[in-house]
Amino acid sequence: MIIGHERLTAIVTEMMQGAGSGAAEATAIAENLVTANLMGHDSHGVGLAPRYMGHAKAGTLKIGAHPEVVSDNGAYLLLDGQMGYGQTVCREATDMAIARARQAGVCIMGLRRTHHMGRIGAWGEMCADAGLIAICYVNTTGHRPYVAPWGGYQSRYSTNPYCTAIPATDSHPKIVLDMATSRVAQGKVRVAYNAGKQMPADALIGPDGRPTTDPKVIFEEPYGAMLAFGQHKGYGLAMICEILAAGLTGGGTAREENMDMNSICNNMLMIVLDPKGFGADIPFKSEIDQLVGHISSSATAEGTDKIRFPGDPERETTEARKRDGIPIDETTWAAMTQAGIEFGMSEEAFRVN
Repeated sequence: MIIGHERLTAIVTEMMQGAGSGAAEATAIAENLVTANLMGHDSHGVGLAPRYMGHAKAGTLKIGAHPEVVSDNGAYLLLDGQMGYGQTVCREATDMAIARARQAGVCIMGLRRTHHMGRIGAWGEMCADAGLIAICYVNTTGHRPYVAPWGGYQSRYSTNPYCTAIPATDSHPKIVLDMATSRVAQGKVRVAYNAGKQMPADALIGPDGRPTTDPKVIFEEPYGAMLAFGQHKGYGLAMICEILAAGLTGGGTAREENMDMNSICNNMLMIVLDPKGFGADIPFKSEIDQLVGHISSSATAEGTDKIRFPGDPERETTEARKRDGIPIDETTWAAMTQAGIEFGMSEEAFRVN
């Protein structure tokens, strides 16, 4: 099915209010999820709403929570998200980091114990829009692990995102690299599973230790595992995310005792930098423009229309989906409908012409 982003936002807002959120929190969650769908990241979109609602019902996330200051030491700021919605906690925390970076030139912010932070690029983009650079390392606990270490085939950790966001110049939009350290995000495996599609040949490994393209090994027993991108390189970056996002902040790494809480718990280390911080006459934006021009001059490979930079595919997809609507698979829509009705919505609210 295809649905417009404004209608979809209204539906998800009502769902989250049904799960107990106030109007402002529900709207923030809905807008964040729908924006992910608009950008083409359906893995981080509205398909997560039923899971969020289940965690709200179970009490494994805290409705209406705000970040709490654990320690404040100059450029260092450590916050606890109190297992509140990442869509609201991360926005408040990022605003605090931006203010501190403007004051001190840099902010090293730890944000621990937050329910699913959503698309990490959203928080990097906030910094880039403020003229600042953001570097983010994230880990995930709270549920069964999905990713196998390099050289193994049993899952031991999660998809551990990494993000860097660079401010726009006068000639080029902001550059945002936002990626899972697994070959694909877990949500993309879920989307494929719901749609009855196969995965790339190098993304999954079965319970027998053999590569597979069948996404059911992540959702049906006996379980297999997801694989890191770039073999040992993605695995290495995932371990850095564990150590910096959770070990350094005290949020808890992917140890067995932290992986079964019927929830999603994210920890993040965010480093926010003012590009002017070195105080020298460095032509930062001009250098970016020259680099973009040089890279763009490459001849394109067969099947490619132009050279793209991190953030370009999302901008293009957003434009198309705002115009044409957002595709939602039948399995996802059925789960959303069921969750909405369970929390007091009418079946009519989910009827799309």
